[in-house]
Amino acid sequence: MKKYFAILLLLISYAPLSKMSRLKDLVHVKGVRENPIIGYGLVIGLNGTGDGGGEIVDSSLKRMFQKLGLNPTREISSKNVASVIVTAKLPAFGRIGQKIDISVSSIGDSNSLAGGKLLVTPLKGGDGKIYAVASGNVSIGGLNKGKAFPTSGLIANGATIEREINFAFNEKKSIRLSLNNSDFTTAARIEKTINQELGGKYAISKDATTIDLVVPVHYQRKVVQLMAILENFKVFSDQKAKIVINERTGTIVAGGEVVIHPVAISHGDLTIEIKGGGNDKPDSFYLIEKKTTLNELVKSLNAFGTTPEDLISIFQALKSNGALVGEIELI
Repeated sequence: MKKYFAILLLLISYAPLSKMSRLKDLVHVKGVRENPIIGYGLVIGLNGTGDGGGEIVDSSLKRMFQKLGLNPTREISSKNVASVIVTAKLPAFGRIGQKIDISVSSIGDSNSLAGGKLLVTPLKGGDGKIYAVASGNVSIGGLNKGKAFPTSGLIANGATIEREINFAFNEKKSIRLSLNNSDFTTAARIEKTINQELGGKYAISKDATTIDLVVPVHYQRKVVQLMAILENFKVFSDQKAKIVINERTGTIVAGGEVVIHPVAISHGDLTIEIKGGGNDKPDSFYLIEKKTTLNELVKSLNAFGTTPEDLISIFQALKSNGALVGEIELI
């Protein structure tokens, strides 16, 4: 099954490249992004699977009790408490009161966070300011996943945003679009499409990744409406000829116009009968007499029972020989 799975990926990747993509799937707007926030907290209510003490947990518990009006004279140790790091992503346009999901990960000796409850935990940004406050019951993802990863969990809608990032998007006079995948051809096409659709020279591609756009006068303070129009423009996106290979799993994914120049291939037990010239005996060479696509080569080799491992070795040899036009990346 692994052989056919790898080859299937290759064939899928060679679907016709004429399909247009929406601009919203090709670019993102500078400044419109998520921001990571992080905090330290305690998970309580564990069934003897907590840290069981330690300097950080003990001092944290002591400070918590002091805030509650209690004054313990010695450190408190408990196997029902675990120290955790809480992380989340603050949405680009997150507003005060909005709920966001959080991740909880043990940093001590806890065996499991199952059944635990996260105490109120402030979440800070890179500037040290508190942007959200988290709390809630920890979910470790079900029985099977909980057994495999019991020291990490999630809390859906577990944090409330308390501070907003000032970003007056609707007042912007210019917008910078960045391609998700750098490509000069695609950048030039995006510039042309925007200018044609808006009826003026509003966009200019600065490089393979960046398109700067001046907000038209009639869209001043209507930037949201402008973006709603822009992101639905359709463009023919281009891509490099590239083969990505995962040798651990035998998975091969190819994209772009990868071509093969005339070449003869001999690999292991690969034996292909080439008729003509009075030669009726099987020949150990697979002969490509004219330029062809990678898709056609894979179809031919697949007919002779080649495995993903065979294909990987053949592609690498073709690249070294110069017969394969495209980039190979190993992951």
